[in-house]
Amino acid sequence: MVPSPAGLQIGPLDLAARVDEALRVQAVAFGLSEEEIGIRRYIVQRHMTCRGARALGAFTEDGAIAGFVYGMPNDRTHWWSTIVEPYLRAGGHDHWLDESFAITELHVHPGFQGHGVGRELITRITDTADEPRSILSAIDTETPARALYRSLGYTDLARQVHFPSAGRPYAVMGATLPLRRR
Repeated sequence: MVPSPAGLQIGPLDLAARVDEALRVQAVAFGLSEEEIGIRRYIVQRHMTCRGARALGAFTEDGAIAGFVYGMPNDRTHWWSTIVEPYLRAGGHDHWLDESFAITELHVHPGFQGHGVGRELITRITDTADEPRSILSAIDTETPARALYRSLGYTDLARQVHFPSAGRPYAVMGATLPLRRR
């Protein structure tokens, strides 16, 4: 484990074993309902069985999860890729679906946001990627998360991407690896 800027310890996370605790952080950070948590529990557990899937956590002194990130090498046959592919193709960016490490989720409890924890999580997980680039999706509004991604070198590849169950549009962003450091 390595200290983060907020005094948290960053290290490997057995996300399948601690999914409920991680989803409580996501619920607070992202505003999930109990129904959405149940759906995401299934998705996270399924994702963690995918080739190359891995997770990192930001842990408090007593071992509680204060933030987490997980991702995997992108696969065009996965649900997310099938949704974003037409949007990326329209802008000439569908090649980003190949040889990319996909950041699936990144969430930090609001009490620890603004201290570099998200930056540490995403840079550390992509530092170990074999792929030459990274992709992710984020709500398509100007948020601190989007500003963080841009500061790391992510650029918009597609905007106004509509996922079937999401009420708001998303942007797909991509960056070459390694990510920019401050």
